[in-house]
Amino acid sequence: MLSVVTAMAQRNARFMAKSPDGKIELTVTSSPNLSWSVKHQNDVMIAPSEMTMTLATGEVLGKDARIVSSANVPVKENIETSLYKKKIINNEYRQLTILCKSNWGVVFRVYNDGVAYRFFSKRKGDMTVVCEESNFNFNADYPCFIPYVCDLRDPKDQYVSAFEALYDKITISQFKADSLSLVPLLVNVGKGKKVALLEADLQDYPGMFLTVNKITKTGFQSRFANYPTEEKVGGFANLNMMPVKRAGYIAKVSGTRSFPWRVAVISENDKDLLNSDMVYKLSAPSQIKDLSWIKPGKVAWDWWNHWNISGVDFKAGVNTQTYKYYIDFAAKNGIEYIVLDEGWSVSATNMMEISNNIDLKELIAYGKQKNVDLILWASWRAIYAHLDAALEKYAAMGIKGFKIDFVDRDDQIMVRACTEIARKAADKKLVIDYHGMFKPAGLQTTYPNVLNFEGVRGLENCKWHNYDAATYEATMPFIRMLAGPADYTPGAMRNANKSCYRPVNDNPMSQGTRCHQLAMYVAFEAPLQMLADNPTAYMKEQECTSFISKIPTVFDETIALDGRVGEFLSLARRKGDVWYVGALTQWNAREIEIDFSFLGKGQFQAEIMKDGVNADRQATDYKKEIVTVNAQSKLKFQLAPGGGLAIVIGK
Repeated sequence: MLSVVTAMAQRNARFMAKSPDGKIELTVTSSPNLSWSVKHQNDVMIAPSEMTMTLATGEVLGKDARIVSSANVPVKENIETSLYKKKIINNEYRQLTILCKSNWGVVFRVYNDGVAYRFFSKRKGDMTVVCEESNFNFNADYPCFIPYVCDLRDPKDQYVSAFEALYDKITISQFKADSLSLVPLLVNVGKGKKVALLEADLQDYPGMFLTVNKITKTGFQSRFANYPTEEKVGGFANLNMMPVKRAGYIAKVSGTRSFPWRVAVISENDKDLLNSDMVYKLSAPSQIKDLSWIKPGKVAWDWWNHWNISGVDFKAGVNTQTYKYYIDFAAKNGIEYIVLDEGWSVSATNMMEISNNIDLKELIAYGKQKNVDLILWASWRAIYAHLDAALEKYAAMGIKGFKIDFVDRDDQIMVRACTEIARKAADKKLVIDYHGMFKPAGLQTTYPNVLNFEGVRGLENCKWHNYDAATYEATMPFIRMLAGPADYTPGAMRNANKSCYRPVNDNPMSQGTRCHQLAMYVAFEAPLQMLADNPTAYMKEQECTSFISKIPTVFDETIALDGRVGEFLSLARRKGDVWYVGALTQWNAREIEIDFSFLGKGQFQAEIMKDGVNADRQATDYKKEIVTVNAQSKLKFQLAPGGGLAIVIGK
């Protein structure tokens, strides 16, 4: 059903749109300013919240809006994905488009699992956006999970950070008034329902942060980094470009464009958050026509384990012999890539010259013989300074991609630059891992050669920080991974329970059990997935290594089985005819049940890696079992504190 209304510049108007299943109801009003609110089965998810965009001309889009037409249209389609956690996405929603006088408007989409809106403009020439105010109000002071901006590269600039944060469990009113939150953040609105706030289709525009509404103290308001007008070298080890001056506006844009989506994902059950497709559905489709060259897979990584191989007759370190050892390990275990992290070039700020300790051509040729490709680490500052030359040089040599680090900003300049890198890398058939960067917000859909992002408090932090990683690992998939894949870098073979763990930079360990680490390879979305530990350790633990090697990094189907935010999770993914199950918990031991009803007809063999009976004392303790299961099977498993479970199921 198509509904189109034309009016003579209405000032006082009211519009409604419902989700396809009828549970979510969006209301939009225009008096005095454009405002939206959302209910789910009559429960308030978003209380009336104004939206405005202020231009340098003084015009405020959304204020005293004069509506000239509206259209309410149902959309139902299937999206065929690439390099994702499922092959087909059901993209069904109701779209409400409101066009206002002076050639601007707002489009809303109402899905069964949330609501999104975005401004658009149809004007000629360019516009300067001074600020955009997106409000997300609630009708009570609800508990929430807040990822505060921290790890600042410049103590004076909150908009330059590592985009890594734990979650503070506080009420909205307890939000620190002088702070910013990363998105996604999650609000518990009661009755088991949650609302996650985030953005999608971020292009040529700064990323969104949130702060508390200082008037109501029961809502959030958007904040954006102002446009940098002057930069200097700085940040960690002088690897960043730091804004010295910022303009009095956030973006200069084309007068004809759509702006990023402002999104509220709504869940009735926590587990639904583990399988959201909202960012993929809202983002611009792939700009790369031929995707056949883009190879997802796993990566043998060097930096986390500090090149600490042993039992060899050469000096381990950043040198050709060590990387041949990594290549041999990758080849033996079907690992698609190795990464050469910091140290392969003469310096972290000069990637155009290769270290004398590295024969890169020899390594590329050696890897090619063994079907192992190479990815190079680079700081953003180093690669962007010589972007065309760097991509040309290393692509011609046979390098297959770059892990780009120390971006640490998402103002308009940086978002534009990272899009440019993705586009130019695709032209050279190079994959990208944005490590040390803002969270994903749709770039991975538009440029699928961007296989992963950091923007997460990854395992590397266990090298130097004693924090509650196990609880974070049972929280992050429900919140951060709503935005997209996470370069968490799992795979530690030195595992510790809570009382035994300590940070050891050069010989690091992980919190929780061995099976907790194995479970991450199923549970954490990552088309480019690292193996963080060193080859010597993996070869000593070949049974676990062989198990990890079996797990794909992209899938045909994903099913969320169970979970509670911050406590535990379990999900199943399918690739071809093989199913993979992953489950993990924080520090509370628990019994979980896996219902195998997702299986098809017939009998299946399940290879189970579960916590050993003494895993609460010795975190490396695990047990492997082979059992027969079918769609009627329901099996119970005991997860140790910080425990996990991983299963591969095939015929």
